[in-house]
Amino acid sequence: MMQLYKYSDLGHVQTDWLNAHHHFSFGHYMNPERMGFGALRVVNDDIISAGSGFGTHPHRNMEIITYVRSGTVIHKDSMGNHGKTSAGDVQVMTAGRGVAHSEYAGTDTDTKLYQIWIEPRQTGLEPAWGQAEFPKEPLTGRLNLLVSGRAEDAKENALHINQDAAIFGGKIEKGTKLPQTLRSAKAYALVSYGSVSVDGQTMEEGDGAEITDQDTIDIEALSDAEILVIEL
Repeated sequence: MMQLYKYSDLGHVQTDWLNAHHHFSFGHYMNPERMGFGALRVVNDDIISAGSGFGTHPHRNMEIITYVRSGTVIHKDSMGNHGKTSAGDVQVMTAGRGVAHSEYAGTDTDTKLYQIWIEPRQTGLEPAWGQAEFPKEPLTGRLNLLVSGRAEDAKENALHINQDAAIFGGKIEKGTKLPQTLRSAKAYALVSYGSVSVDGQTMEEGDGAEITDQDTIDIEALSDAEILVIEL
C-alpha cells in the first residue's frame, strides 16, 4: 500500500534565511497525525540562503542524515569534526549521549537539502560523524545504497547508522524504469527533483510517500529526476 503526501500539503515555516517544509511534526509545526513513520522521526525539506544556517545547537539520541540536493553544507561539531558536503553527497551524525554542531550553506549559492532523523536502536551511544561522496551518473539498475545500519550491508560502501534501516537514492533519466526491492515492511519515498511514477502513482518534486507491506516498488522517471527511498 502507498500513501502519497503532496509537497503543497506539508508543514511549512519560512524565515528570512530558511524555507522549510516538514513531512512530520517538527519545531513550530505540530500535526498529531504526522509524528513519524516507524523509526523515521523527521524529514525536513530545507532551502537555506547562501552563507546562512543553523548556529551551534545540541542533539541527543538521534541518527541525523543530511542529503545535499544542491549547493553545499559546512559542518562543524563539538567532536572536532569540520567538513563540507556537496550536492549528491551525504553526511551522518550519531548524536548519542550528546553533541553540539552547526550547519551553514556555502557562500556561493543557496543550499537545498533533506535532513532526516531516524531513532537509534539504543540510546547513550558514543557520538560520531561521517560523510561520503556517491556516484552522480544517472542509474540504470538499482538505486545507490547511501546509508545503512543493517548487518548484511556491512561490506557495502555506505555510511553507517545505528538502526536497522537503509537509505537508497540516485538520479534517473527520463524513461528509465527501476524495480526497487524492499527489505522492510515500511519505506518512505522522496522525490528530490523531477517527476516519477511509483507503482503507477505520479510523484513530483518535494512529494513523499509511505509504502507498507510491499516487496518491491516499480519506479519510472517521467522526466529526469532524483529519488530517495528510506527503508525502515
